[in-house]
Parts: sequence; structure tokens; C-alpha cells
Amino acid sequence: MRRRTPPPPAPLPQRDGVDPVRVRLPVGGAWATVREHLVERLTGAGPGTIESMFADGLVVGADGLAVAPDAPYRAGMFVWFHRELPAEVPVPFPVEVVYRDEHIVVADKPHFLATTPRGTHVAQTALARLRSELGVPTLTAAHRLDRLTAGLVLFTVRPEERGAYQTLFRDRQLRKEYEAVAPYDPTLALPRTLRSRIVKERGVPAAREVAGEPNAETRVELAEHRAGLGRYRLVPTTGQTHQLRVHLASLGVPVLGDPLYPEVTAPVPAGDFRRPLQLLARRLEFTDPVTGTDHTFLSERRLRAWTSYTDWADPDRPHRD
Repeated sequence: MRRRTPPPPAPLPQRDGVDPVRVRLPVGGAWATVREHLVERLTGAGPGTIESMFADGLVVGADGLAVAPDAPYRAGMFVWFHRELPAEVPVPFPVEVVYRDEHIVVADKPHFLATTPRGTHVAQTALARLRSELGVPTLTAAHRLDRLTAGLVLFTVRPEERGAYQTLFRDRQLRKEYEAVAPYDPTLALPRTLRSRIVKERGVPAAREVAGEPNAETRVELAEHRAGLGRYRLVPTTGQTHQLRVHLASLGVPVLGDPLYPEVTAPVPAGDFRRPLQLLARRLEFTDPVTGTDHTFLSERRLRAWTSYTDWADPDRPHRD
């Protein structure tokens, strides 16, 4: 099988921990210039934005030189530029580094902070912050946690080693344990293992369970309960989008603070950090595929609804992640 030629290295440095955008000009089309193609392709940039970028020399080729506004279109050509970052409300909680060596970084991510740049969350992400704070521009996430979920995330330092660590997740050689606070149901028989088929459609906020061969499996245990609340231990063997939240909701005990399950609710205003989703990636265990070291990491975070339900539920109290 013919291998795809890798793209050349980016000629632009990162900005605030965010990589420049790379665009490869496709085969076909009737564009006369590179500028015409980008104007048509990047419709969300706003009127006149692309023209201004070319005029200011902000679009560059593989040699790092500015691409002229009238540069002819050439299929297969790569160009780079820095996107105009969206206005983001700062997430006022730190990303704690649990472990760091020359191969990996394990971080304890707070609630409300996305793992990697995506959509409207770009600079306010764990990856962008850690790249800047640690001075490691090559840092890359080996997996992702939902923005609303707190806890442990594995990052890789060396691009050539990323695949080895991602294999841990693909081949289920890594044990993940989560903790959730949800209503307590005395009639619910636990522990149990849930298996179902979960699908997440693009553009639809919530995932859903459908008939068919299971693609999601979660072990659910009740660690303790009090005052109508349960503290649940969740051990997934698969990693479908929103899997833990879907499975707990299907048992009739949805995670506290969940805006999607069992029903989609109106989004909270930007900057409202008062009532975080009570889901935490508590434990991460694996054998390092590069060094052979056995690792066990534990989050130091505590779910607020369990330590003080009144403090979590009172909308007038400031959130301390």
C-alpha cells in the first residue's frame, strides 16, 4: 500500500500554545489563485478577513514566506496562518501536573476546561495552557475528556511516540476509573456491567442508545450513599462519547449537573462555573509502552456535591474547582 507523504513542518510558531492552521489545496476546482480558494473555503472568517490576511502577509507557504494575494492556485500546495482566536471567557481554575517525564505529562484537568482546541474553545484548553506553561510546544493529548468532566488526562511529549500511547486506549491496555455523584436508588441492583450501542450524531448535542451490537461497556458500582445521593465508581472498557453519562442516565440515576442527560437543558451563560458536572476521571493505570514503567495515577480533586451538597447546589456560591 502506498504511504501518504507527510506534510512539511509548520513554518509558523505556535501562538498561546495553539498551532497555526494548515491548509492543503485540493485537486480540482476552478480557483485561479490561492486567495480565491481560501475566501470560498473559509466562509466563517467574515467579509474581507482573508483579503486582509493576504495583504498583511499572514498567509505563508512551506518556506515561511508570505503568499502573494495573486499567487496562482497549485493543487497539493500547503499554506499556514494563525486563526483569529474566538473571544473566550477564561476558565479560572489551574491545570495541575500530576506527573512529568521526557515522554509523557499526566495532568489533572478542572471542570469546564476543554482538553484540546475545538470549536469555540481554543486557547482556553488544557493542551494550549500546558504547552505555554511547561514550554513544550510538541505536547499532544493521547485522549480527551469532555469539557465538563474533570480529572486525569495523558499527554505525550514526543510526536513520534504518540502512536504508542494511543495504542493503549485502542487495545484497552489502560485502566480508567471514574467517580460520579448521582441520586441514590435503593432498588437499583449494583454492581452491574452495562453493555449497549451508543451513537453520537454530528451536530446533535446528546448521544443516544440504539438497538444493535454493543459498542459501549461500563462497570457500575456503588461506593457509598447518604442523604439520597450515591457516590458511584465507574470502570469503562470502551470510550464512546458521553458513555458514562448515558449509562448512568439509563439506570435512572443521571450524573448531577448534567445538562444533556436525561434531557437537554438550556445552556448556562458563558462564565457560569457554579454547578459543575459531578463526574471525575479519578484513576489511570497503565504500563508505559516506551519505558516499560508501571504507572498508577490518582486525581486529587473531590466532587463538590459529595463533600458539600449545599455548597454545590446553591447557585449564589462561587465555584471552587
